[in-house]
Amino acid sequence: MRILLLGEYSNFHNTLKAGLEKNGHSVLLMGRKDGFKNYAVDIDLEPVLFSKFLFRKVKNVLFLLFNFDIANFEVFYNFYKNRHQFKDFEIVQLINEFPFKTTPFWDKKILKFVFKHNKKVILSACGDDVTYLTYLINSDLPHHVLTPFLNNKKLKPYFRHSLNYLKPSSKKLSEFVKTYITYIIPADFDYEMAYQNLPKVKPLIPFPINLEKNKFKPLKINGKVKVFHGINRSNYYKKGNDVFVQALEQVQEKYSHNIEIIQVENIPYKDYIKLYNESHILLDQAYAYDQGYNALEAMAQGKVVFSGFSDGFKSHYDITKNIGIHATPDVEELVKNLSWLIENPKEIIKIGKNARAYIETYHDYEKVAKTYLNTWNS
Repeated sequence: MRILLLGEYSNFHNTLKAGLEKNGHSVLLMGRKDGFKNYAVDIDLEPVLFSKFLFRKVKNVLFLLFNFDIANFEVFYNFYKNRHQFKDFEIVQLINEFPFKTTPFWDKKILKFVFKHNKKVILSACGDDVTYLTYLINSDLPHHVLTPFLNNKKLKPYFRHSLNYLKPSSKKLSEFVKTYITYIIPADFDYEMAYQNLPKVKPLIPFPINLEKNKFKPLKINGKVKVFHGINRSNYYKKGNDVFVQALEQVQEKYSHNIEIIQVENIPYKDYIKLYNESHILLDQAYAYDQGYNALEAMAQGKVVFSGFSDGFKSHYDITKNIGIHATPDVEELVKNLSWLIENPKEIIKIGKNARAYIETYHDYEKVAKTYLNTWNS
């Protein structure tokens, strides 16, 4: 079967592609590289011209004068010159209803072509979108990714990207996509909550994790407990990086002889992986109810992750063992949990083994690819 995957976040579609190819299918991945993360794609739509010095200056002036990013036109041009490669696939999966991250106008023009020239187009509920953010705004959840902004409107510049999804133009694009797609597949429990009971929605399919690339490494703690914290500046408050930083400052002061903190910011995925490989604990996010993709890869390696391990998530997967630490935006609670792990290193090793077993059961990329195939063809 010929399959086209459009868009990439956090290595999700690259891993799904590998799983589908293991199952004997022909897969093409097109899209942008998710900013500084620089993920691999088969056909790259990322704007290059306007990253060069002189053109970047022109781009910035146009944006200041007209609030128009001319680099979006280059993304459309990159699609247009490759448009013959976007046709005649049996399955197309969009990573998001706004997969090219230009403007709703330009994305819609590309998607019209995709819908017209392919058999089935599937939508993955993954990343910020209209349905997810509307659900959060109206929910009674104790916290979520918009909580910092709702509590402090001065943080609006850090949430501009997310809040754009609540604008009329984004809502129109969302309605357009939902009209023409065949199915919607939530990618984790956070999106399952937002999409349940909506038309065309299929059951959650977990993120695929490549078990060969993310091999289990039994943790050894001979000296200091190593804690890794990767900061994405654009999502600083959404991910709870600020509360993690505060917690780490306290833990560093409390256990200066027992802990090593590795903290990095805005680095490419390949460099990120190298730096966190030797860590025991990874701080992922503090507002989620399921784990992010980097967290899952770390769990596959047997690390202890601070992320979303909510009661709803545990119930969904019937989890009874401790596979990670449920992180909330509470500095005192984070310090308490980090302190417990530092003082009980055997628990780190135990949780790491449980985490790997969970990933093998639910996230094995070959098994997940088969689930996608069955769902697409249902």
